[in-house]
Amino acid sequence: MDTNSKEFKPTRGWRMLVAAVLAVTFLGIDQVTKAIVRATLARAAAGITVIPGILGFEYVENTGVAFGLASGYGYSFVLLAAVVVVVAIVYLLRAPLISRLEVVGLGMLAGGAIGNAYDRLVHGFVTDFIATQFVNFPVFNVADIGITVGVVIAFVGFLFSPANAEAKRRAEEDRARRLGRSADKADDRESGHKGR
Repeated sequence: MDTNSKEFKPTRGWRMLVAAVLAVTFLGIDQVTKAIVRATLARAAAGITVIPGILGFEYVENTGVAFGLASGYGYSFVLLAAVVVVVAIVYLLRAPLISRLEVVGLGMLAGGAIGNAYDRLVHGFVTDFIATQFVNFPVFNVADIGITVGVVIAFVGFLFSPANAEAKRRAEEDRARRLGRSADKADDRESGHKGR
């Protein structure tokens, strides 16, 4: 039985649909949560504890990139976000073989990148509000989660993608062919010595 016939190979249409749904979902959740935070927490003097010692909400106007890094260079990251989204779309359309995880990860990454880029263009800063209390970590938002988790999922998907499996199979076939030729040459030499 051919096991390859059961392997799911996402079509370009499926890839784009799934990635778009995930991107719009992350973008929507990101923008709704940020709007709620700007309407409520922006006026609060202190943040809100959600799970004592673990998680809280705190209003931060981030002029940098994800997790408050590179403060003051936020607008240059609007261009970077556009490049990331375009590269993701081109990859989804042009890659001959791609894993489902890559599609999911790239959709999440695109949604997060668009969410933070939108904030920078409209508000001049990114609204961050998720604060970890058990570890000293920069305040972040849903878009940052989409970007970070999306990159990890896409990378894991790439490592185990059908394209990598196909490349590995071809390399093994090539190696076996070369070893077979080497064995044939050795046999020919052996036969030549016996013929003398």
